[in-house]
Amino acid sequence: MIDLARVGLRDFTRSAKILIITNTIYAFVLPVIDIFVASYIMRNSNDPSKVILYQLAIYVGIPITFLINGYLLNKVNVKKLFSLGMLLSGVSMVFMMSLKEIDYFGLIGAGLIMGMSFGLYWANRDYLVLSTTQDRTRNFYYGLETFIYTIIASTVPFLIGWYLMKGHADSDTMSNEAVNSGYRVITTIVFLITLLASIVFHFGTYDKPKSEKFLYFKFHKLWKKMLQLSVLKGLAQGFIVTAPAMLMMKFFHSEGALGSAISIGAIIAAVIMLILGKYSKPKHRLVIFSIGLISFFLAAFFNGLLFNTTGVILFMFLLLIARPILDIAYFPIQLKVIDVLSKLENRNEFSYILNHEFGLFVGRFIGAGTFLGIAFFVNADIALRYALLIIGSLQLLSILIAKQLLKQQATLEKELLDKEVLEETPVISNPISTK
Repeated sequence: MIDLARVGLRDFTRSAKILIITNTIYAFVLPVIDIFVASYIMRNSNDPSKVILYQLAIYVGIPITFLINGYLLNKVNVKKLFSLGMLLSGVSMVFMMSLKEIDYFGLIGAGLIMGMSFGLYWANRDYLVLSTTQDRTRNFYYGLETFIYTIIASTVPFLIGWYLMKGHADSDTMSNEAVNSGYRVITTIVFLITLLASIVFHFGTYDKPKSEKFLYFKFHKLWKKMLQLSVLKGLAQGFIVTAPAMLMMKFFHSEGALGSAISIGAIIAAVIMLILGKYSKPKHRLVIFSIGLISFFLAAFFNGLLFNTTGVILFMFLLLIARPILDIAYFPIQLKVIDVLSKLENRNEFSYILNHEFGLFVGRFIGAGTFLGIAFFVNADIALRYALLIIGSLQLLSILIAKQLLKQQATLEKELLDKEVLEETPVISNPISTK
């Protein structure tokens, strides 16, 4: 019997290791995309609804690009598509920083380009992880990757915040322009990092999906459970990426404070991720998933209850714990379901990845729409305070759905295994002739 507690780097293929290295390099870009683009919009517009509009434009671009990516995979090497996804994130930031004014047209344009970047990156990343790892190694894969990302995410925001605010503690027009110049320097560095990640990635060897058809509209009932989870996950993604920046800029008015707050607690989260990834087993995923959801709910609860600097600090700390814990459980659950159903239905794995993204899109649209609706009909402060709490409460339903999904998956997997054994069993002919 394989001891899952001893899973380590030796269990990964060379291509899987290169994928980890590539994602490690690109991880230096993600905190900038997730946090400081939103803070840049807030600094130059002081309008939370513009941040959410930008986020909505991203979420419109992602599923469209997922669909386009499906067609391109039949003609273009997956390495080129994955690399292009990373490079486009730099292009989007360059476009954003070139805007003379943060207007709606510019926001939508930058958001759509970033959505294309995420679409190409995540569509191919999910497939690459699926094709280069096994179920028994995925807890460790995501634990290791999340550990690395969290360590980077604990230092990059602090360094960027310090750089942006160094010598610019006041808030007059000249200082604001100097900070914006700092953003442009960071954008240049981001573009160079995406270029380096793209070069490193090309040292790996990766196969294209096994069949050309990838667009389906009818799926197994087990996949419908997975789609329910994706919609609930998307609810939080609707504005959870930009919520920290909006809250920090509202209560602390400084990228320096934003960077420091994100760094606090991130190292603790990183250690937790490494331990969970190293020693947890597939059977622990529901417990880990539940802890992540409860942590997210508590983060939203304290933000809504207090809605002050203390509430924001508690929110940030719990969110830093919740997000990686959710990911370390959610992604292996998703990939295992794809493993099982792709064999059962004899379909391209990418067809499930694409369909899953549309589930996320529905959730993201509802989540962002909830914020914009409250902001428009009431005000932005009420939206920042209570929209998160509404979504955090709804997400607790994911625990029940995940429990049902894992039970159905286990049953289906056993049936498949029994069928394979039956098909592989040789038929022994009767030695007595019937003639």
